[in-house]
Amino acid sequence: MRRILIVMTLLLLVMASASITSARQAEPGPKLTEIVERGILNCGVGGALPGFSSVNPDTNRMEGIDADFCRVVAAAIFGPDDVDSKVNFVPLTANERFNALQAGQVDLLIRNTTWTLTRDASLNSNFGPTTFYDSQGLMVKQELIDSGVQSLADLEGASFCSQSGTTTEKNMVDAYTQLFGVAPALVLAETSDATLRDFENGACDVLTSDKSQLAGLRSASTNPSNLVILNDTLSKEPLGPMYLDDDTQFGDIVDWAVYATFTAEELGITSQNIDEFAGTEDIVIARFLGQDESGLGALLGLSNTFAADIIRAVGNYAEIYERNVAPVGIPRDSSNGINQLYTNGGLIYAPAWR
Repeated sequence: MRRILIVMTLLLLVMASASITSARQAEPGPKLTEIVERGILNCGVGGALPGFSSVNPDTNRMEGIDADFCRVVAAAIFGPDDVDSKVNFVPLTANERFNALQAGQVDLLIRNTTWTLTRDASLNSNFGPTTFYDSQGLMVKQELIDSGVQSLADLEGASFCSQSGTTTEKNMVDAYTQLFGVAPALVLAETSDATLRDFENGACDVLTSDKSQLAGLRSASTNPSNLVILNDTLSKEPLGPMYLDDDTQFGDIVDWAVYATFTAEELGITSQNIDEFAGTEDIVIARFLGQDESGLGALLGLSNTFAADIIRAVGNYAEIYERNVAPVGIPRDSSNGINQLYTNGGLIYAPAWR
């Protein structure tokens, strides 16, 4: 009798599990429905930062790691074909970005935005997976290095260019005040390229921002060889997508679209070799590419091949990084390699794809 009860219990658990899985294969939620009906993803970006999001003057195409992750989400929703036509890039200043998200002007922000407790808890929003682990730094001209400046400790009385409405501004005040007992002189601008102009024109002594942004601005400056990024690290700056917290399905779509690029790199799948995995007998790869019967994409309201669509259209994380960030002077093995896969000692890590 006891054995019969155990068998019946197991059967009920299996049936319940199947029922839950079926129930979760719901119709598209409100945000996904809105985007599909519109036929385009509105993605908020900075628009003027090389390596992250800036317009290539030769092709008039938005390029950068942030821009490519907008394309990643679009490919997950619409498929791999002509993905550029499925994204409306909306350039936003730091002061505009959160209002634009909350007002529905954009569906999500992928705008080198730092994940902080205040933003997470007070803006009716959530952050997706970190796509770039950054830190705040300082950039000076060579003449300051020649005069003996090596770190923030040598910059008492200096003035600092910073972008207004950012964590950069607040972190600079904290670091300088803690060191010298008074607040620093700040020269604030609305956009990152405006801070570079102020710095180059002598309005301040030091340009402070995320180190990735400093590298990008240096690459766009009139004399990159005259600009030096100091070794100081003023803060942690995890950057990634941000979306409203009122639609969990859309949040899951953004999260797993990003994780698809991490997982593809881990599995050795690229935009160039993906066709070689057609009909693979590897269970894990077949599941990831939507070649089995697990139907994981349906749980998100997407095609079961959404991960494969992303890789075909945009590539894996390594491809995205090497295409955009490495050229502005941030090799992936720099900063202790934190933007490497976890298997290489970095922090790029995706949950289980099952």
